[in-house]
Amino acid sequence: MQDAKEEIRARLPIEDVVSQYIELKRAGRTLKGRSPWGVDKTPSFMVSPEKGIWHDFSANKGGDIFSFIMEVEGISFREALEKLAAQAGVELKKYDRSDEINARLKMRAKEALELACKYFQVCLAKNKAVCEYVFYKRELNRPTIVDFRVGYAPNSKNSLVQFLEKRGYSLAELKEAGLVNRFDGDLFKGRMMIPFVDANSGDVIGFTGRIIDRGEPKYLNTPETRLFNKGRFIFGLAQAKEAIRKSNFVVIVEGNMDVISSHQAGVKEAVATSGTAMTENHLKILSRLTSDIRLAYDGDEAGVKAAERAIMLAGKIGISLSVISGYGQAKDPDELIKIDPKLWQKCVDDRMPAVDWILKKYETKLNLMTGPGKREYSDLAMKIISYIEDPVEKKHYEQMVARKLDVTVEDLQAKKIQVETVRLKPVVTKGQGEVLDEGSEVLNTLRTLEDSLQAILVYGGAVGQEIGLEIPEDETRLEELSLIFDEKYAGMSEDALKKETMNLNARYREELRKRKISELTEQLTQVESDEEKTMEILKQIEQLRKE
Repeated sequence: MQDAKEEIRARLPIEDVVSQYIELKRAGRTLKGRSPWGVDKTPSFMVSPEKGIWHDFSANKGGDIFSFIMEVEGISFREALEKLAAQAGVELKKYDRSDEINARLKMRAKEALELACKYFQVCLAKNKAVCEYVFYKRELNRPTIVDFRVGYAPNSKNSLVQFLEKRGYSLAELKEAGLVNRFDGDLFKGRMMIPFVDANSGDVIGFTGRIIDRGEPKYLNTPETRLFNKGRFIFGLAQAKEAIRKSNFVVIVEGNMDVISSHQAGVKEAVATSGTAMTENHLKILSRLTSDIRLAYDGDEAGVKAAERAIMLAGKIGISLSVISGYGQAKDPDELIKIDPKLWQKCVDDRMPAVDWILKKYETKLNLMTGPGKREYSDLAMKIISYIEDPVEKKHYEQMVARKLDVTVEDLQAKKIQVETVRLKPVVTKGQGEVLDEGSEVLNTLRTLEDSLQAILVYGGAVGQEIGLEIPEDETRLEELSLIFDEKYAGMSEDALKKETMNLNARYREELRKRKISELTEQLTQVESDEEKTMEILKQIEQLRKE
């Protein structure tokens, strides 16, 4: 089931799972909330979206999404797996046969897609007419064609299928890769081909094909497969990732060709959601690279709707967006770049906060000189403003709208605006409110100390060498220890960390001594009739009390 677990983890960000039960607030690179087990007075529950790990400092629990669901629902691992698989849209029956079979299917699909990509590239190089289309009509230069691995799918019934079958791939494997149609022929025909590349692995996971002559659809994408999920895939991210990190901003354009044109024009931070509406997953993936997310949407009705949705999604995860506009006579970035690439570069720099942009769009659409116009404008504006988390920013826009309509902020706040409300799921709290016995308290304290010592052992450098515990091998446990170290000890100087480690070691030895005494005391009740064993245990207890 390892492959199934990895697929679920990839599809379900940990913050999405946890926020169904706990209200989380951003705190730097992590998220914080109150313990779902009700044992903290201040937020002590932490989530690291980057590591996919949670840790509850008050309850001494932690792990990944599976351990979280097991704890809050009080269910077994298999039940948690099934529950999360249903949320992620992962069919477990595909993985039940064995991880080895699934891994082989994925490997064969990747190999077939890589070969198909090379095949399309060769077909482009051999076809003069298509080369003229790519170089002169689409105005793509050689470095861009190489960087995006642009190719051509011949307008024939099954030339790709035959090519791959000769190399040992079965029709079933080609279906798994998303390369054949319902008639078992080539899915892509007579199209300029651009591969979908996984931003993490660099593997080809699918394709988008643009028709060259007349025909529909204009663009055709790979269907959903084991490798390709459109709700999580971001086109161009593989090529843009380094530029985004260096420039600290990303530009989201509407079309794949806009991405390619933008890269060629020098704005290499451009990506697209590849023919699908933006999802929370898309924004979360990008927000891990930068907090400066710029939308390059058309100013038409569809563009406004897309911006509204993006603002709503961004509000949920606590990020702000800006909008790039002012294309002049051009309808999109691709057209603007063909006029002059410098105009596009200027547009990217001259962005506007997304809420300001959308409010201006409402103003031009509605007549604010009339009562109904003001009512509709205030309804739309207040709904958008309701998604803003920051109270200062929220107040700024409320005051702006109030001035625009010549009303008070209180008038606006009195309006009943329907927004999506988050209903938290109940948490199973085993034994909540029960008094812990002495042995349980000792065990709880020991666990806390062990967490701290292991965190310093693994991530505390030379200081950690003084700790006599073993380094855990489980990757999830190591990530959890990283979260603990970052929260408790990362800001300490080496001297302060040494003192803290000495103190923790002393307390740990003391708690181990208490635990041993507790265990021996428990044994006494079991050997009451055996005087010799009773005396032996009492001697051990006395020796431990003297230490």
